[in-house]
Amino acid sequence: MVNYRLIYKILGSLLFLLGSLLGICAGIALYYQEDDFLAFVISAIFSTCCGFVLKYLGRAADNNLGRRDSYLLVTVTWIVFSLLGMLPFLISGYIANITDAFFETMSGFSTTGATILDDVEWLPHATLYWRTQTQWIGGLGIVFFTIAILPSMVGSGSVKVFAAEATGPLRTKMHPRLSTMAKWIWSIYLALTLACILSFYLAGMDWFDSINYAMTTTATGGFSTHNDSTEFFQSPTIEYIGILFQFLAGINFMMLYVAIFKFKPGALFKSSEFKLYITIIFIATAWIAYLLITRNGYGMERAFRSALFQVVSFITTTGLFNDDAAMWPHITWVILGCLMFVGACAGSTTGGFKCVRVVMVFKVLRNEFHKLLHPNAVLPVKINGVPVPHAQLSTLLAFFAVFTIMVLLTATMMISAGIDNTNAITISLSCISNVGPTLGTQIGPVMSWSELPDYVKWLCSFLMLTGRLEIMSVLVLFTRAFWKDN
Repeated sequence: MVNYRLIYKILGSLLFLLGSLLGICAGIALYYQEDDFLAFVISAIFSTCCGFVLKYLGRAADNNLGRRDSYLLVTVTWIVFSLLGMLPFLISGYIANITDAFFETMSGFSTTGATILDDVEWLPHATLYWRTQTQWIGGLGIVFFTIAILPSMVGSGSVKVFAAEATGPLRTKMHPRLSTMAKWIWSIYLALTLACILSFYLAGMDWFDSINYAMTTTATGGFSTHNDSTEFFQSPTIEYIGILFQFLAGINFMMLYVAIFKFKPGALFKSSEFKLYITIIFIATAWIAYLLITRNGYGMERAFRSALFQVVSFITTTGLFNDDAAMWPHITWVILGCLMFVGACAGSTTGGFKCVRVVMVFKVLRNEFHKLLHPNAVLPVKINGVPVPHAQLSTLLAFFAVFTIMVLLTATMMISAGIDNTNAITISLSCISNVGPTLGTQIGPVMSWSELPDYVKWLCSFLMLTGRLEIMSVLVLFTRAFWKDN
């Protein structure tokens, strides 16, 4: 049976965190003397009260969190956070429609970065910061973020929660205590964010912009405080800084820990996943830069910068932009679409299929060709010299199949709703990969999603959630086996 009391207890504690985050935004609104102060105060109080109610309901719970409980807890947490997180938008009136408010909040927490707001520059500072803050918390994972701060909150179930919320197929533990590993990862995340803030500030941004852009860059989210994203600043320096930190945020944080804190940068280049990551970026950048020079008349430096920025932004599923890719040759859309699918490294803040899965697929295909010639050969699949269990390979096939089916089904539904083919496919891929921008002329990289029908927005919100939680963690809740007693 599902341990509902324990789920209530943990979710109540998480809502205290949500109330605190909303309280920070209320303080920002008070500082800037803007009209969304009351909206954040009401939202913070309501969230905290809900937390007390849930804590009371779970007061007699034991501390034995099972695997089934962890999957339900993680999924429910993301939905509840999005439902309560949309309150400031609704109460302040800056987003009047419930569908739009939920879409915007889910897009934030899932670090997708798609927005229904046609003009973000008229929003108050606190509301802009709230959008940014949702992405920064969602970058590591809401529950995982809390494990790093309050390791005792989920007790012995922390490993199961980590398995339900972390990204990627392989769970290599760096330390026997998950809470210690969580603190290491959280430290890397915080250090990247602070370094990015300082770099943006020194490059010419004011403090507010540098904080917001740094948080969405390291979270690979893509929300910005200006309609033109990083293109607003017209600064190559800022764009190169954005490229660097998006790239770093796309690396497995465990590998970053070894490279930075253990002073072993060479360990990165021993990773087959990292080598594929940089290889894809190099090839895609060179190809797109060549096309921009020969077909769009770009100068060499601008072509290189625009191509590299977009390639890194798409493969890390960040969604920031410094150029309008909808105006580029259509072959570049195919390249960027493939990057949306692949994604960056597992164990990072990015979405997508993940480079490590691509490595596994290539090695499985290689082995299959070998077996055609040597049917009796035993050919294990190894990642960085470590054999991958057969069960992981079966999971890989299932994940790829479900990923593809969901994209095709949702794209078909969108086409039936009157959305053109290119946008329908890239919207589906963008949502499930948590990228944000799409490719096409109807809803391009620099446009909002406001014109989509409401039911399509709810469908996109579901895709964002399933994509962020690696699909299976959510879909398992819809199986009969999950709810059986035994």
